[in-house]
Amino acid sequence: MAKAETTLPDGLVPGKIPHHIAIIMDGNGRWAKQRSLPRIAGHREGINSVREIVRVCGELGVKILTLYTFSSENWRRPRQEVSALMRLLLVTINREVADLNRNNVRLTVIGRINDLPEKPRQGILNGIEALKNNTGLNLNLALSYGGRQEILDAVRDICRQGLQEVTEQEFSRHLYTADIPDPDLLIRTSGELRLSNFLLWQLAYTEIYVTEVLWPDFRRAELVKAILAYQGRERRFGRVSEQLDAR
Repeated sequence: MAKAETTLPDGLVPGKIPHHIAIIMDGNGRWAKQRSLPRIAGHREGINSVREIVRVCGELGVKILTLYTFSSENWRRPRQEVSALMRLLLVTINREVADLNRNNVRLTVIGRINDLPEKPRQGILNGIEALKNNTGLNLNLALSYGGRQEILDAVRDICRQGLQEVTEQEFSRHLYTADIPDPDLLIRTSGELRLSNFLLWQLAYTEIYVTEVLWPDFRRAELVKAILAYQGRERRFGRVSEQLDAR
């Protein structure tokens, strides 16, 4: 007799937890503005959401969590805000590495990390090195990342290698995410209905969940809502339901 599946807390189905979740963390500035606080206060509170979502993803068995942390377009923000964000990034990495290590979290980065100032870049590299042998959740930060930029970098790499015949699988091997499977679920906070140049190739068949909740308010309950919505969908990848039933 087959063993019955154990039901996870919150009603989630164990066999349908997304392998890879990607999140566009939007709304930090609006959260701060609603409270008459400087924008950086929203970013600081957003880190508390990151901390909780990383912990909960690990508990639920999510394997990869990709966070859109700093886009290539974010460099166009006021210099003072960019500098504050870089300082915050360095402080956060230095502060969180020990806790991430205790929770068996591995750290990876996609994007043009060499665009970062020296101190935050080195802080990130130190964190990657310190956590490289962990086997739990892979926390994947998109830093100085742009989807179009990534595709162009892949094309340049293919041209340098002189490849004539390129399949989808071959093309994927030249992306920043070469060793990472495509996301199963994309979450966007703050209600915006756009991809904002994030993982343009990888999101072709990803389920998308948009919430009005601002990122600093996005915690466990909101993540569970997103995963429940995902579990209620039928992922057909271009096929019809009858074909899936026949498998």
